[in-house]
Amino acid sequence: MIPYGGTFLVFSDYARPAIRLSALMGVRTIFVGTHDSIGLGEDGPTHQPVEHLASLRAMPNLNVFRPADAVETAECWKLALDAKTTPSVLALSRQKTAAVRTTPIGENLSARGAYQLAAAGLPAQVTIFATGTEVPIALAAKDLLEADGIGARVVSVPCFELFEAQPRDYQETLIGESEVKVAIEAGVRMGWDRFIGADGVFVGMTGFGASAPDKALYQHFGITAEAVAAAAKAKLS
Repeated sequence: MIPYGGTFLVFSDYARPAIRLSALMGVRTIFVGTHDSIGLGEDGPTHQPVEHLASLRAMPNLNVFRPADAVETAECWKLALDAKTTPSVLALSRQKTAAVRTTPIGENLSARGAYQLAAAGLPAQVTIFATGTEVPIALAAKDLLEADGIGARVVSVPCFELFEAQPRDYQETLIGESEVKVAIEAGVRMGWDRFIGADGVFVGMTGFGASAPDKALYQHFGITAEAVAAAAKAKLS
C-alpha cells in the first residue's frame, strides 16, 4: 500500500506536520498539490501558493516535483513511486498547459531533476530555466529571442532535489556558461540562485497574487514570454 493525498498546494500549510514527519521517518507518502500557482485564478490570493514551493523545497528528504506537462507528470509519478524512503510532493496546475514533450524518449529525463529541453539554434547567450506551466512560456521566449538573433536554450527543472543529487559535472554542464541566465516560476525567487546566480534574472512573484483569470494574472504580474525576452535583452545590453 502506498498512501497519497490530494488538495490545493496552498493547503500544504495545514499538512506540513504530516509532510515533515513523513520526511523525518523516511516514509513513501505522496502529497498531490493541485492549483499550484497564481494560475488558479479567481479563487484569490488566499489560495495562491506563491511561497509554498520554496518552503517545501527547504525541507530535508522531500522531493518536490513540478512537472511541465503530461509526460513529465508521468515521469515524476514513477519517481515518487520508486522513492521508497522519501516522500514526494507533486505540484500540478489547475489551468491547461501546452505539451512540451511530444517526442518519445526511452529515458526518464525528470530523474535528472533538470535537463535541457530545447537547445539554442544560435550560439547560446541566454539560458532560460523554468518549471511547470512556465516551461511553455520559456519556449516562447526562446523563439522571440532567436527571432532577434539571440541564441537561447531552455532547461526544464521538474525537481530541485534530484538535480542536486546528480554528479557535479552534469550540474555544471547543464547550467552552462551563457552570458544571461533567467528563471521563470509563478512563485518567489528563493532557491533559484542555485541556477541563475545572484545576478541572474528572475521572472515570477515578489508578493501575493490577486483574483482574476489566469491569463490576466500572468499578464498583470509580467510572467510572459515578452517580459522574459525583454529582461534578457536588457541584461545583455
